[in-house]
Amino acid sequence: MANFLKKAFRDMKESAKAQHEVDKAQFAAVKAESKAQWEEAKANANPENMKKKMQAERDAQVAEANERKAAAEARISEAKSKQ
Repeated sequence: MANFLKKAFRDMKESAKAQHEVDKAQFAAVKAESKAQWEEAKANANPENMKKKMQAERDAQVAEANERKAAAEARISEAKSKQ
């Protein structure tokens, strides 16, 4: 009976150590993610950075619209050539 209890307590101790390592790793990950979010928010607070980001998004939207327009014009010319 004594050996059973010794083994059970040893297993609990090892399990607690392993769980502590998991907890430390998860805490470090959350801390790093939080810092990254903070730095991103700080960078986005700069008006120049925000303007650049918005301009890049608008440029991408214009490029996509031009591609759609070109595809539509190609379909129109194809349809006209079939007539």
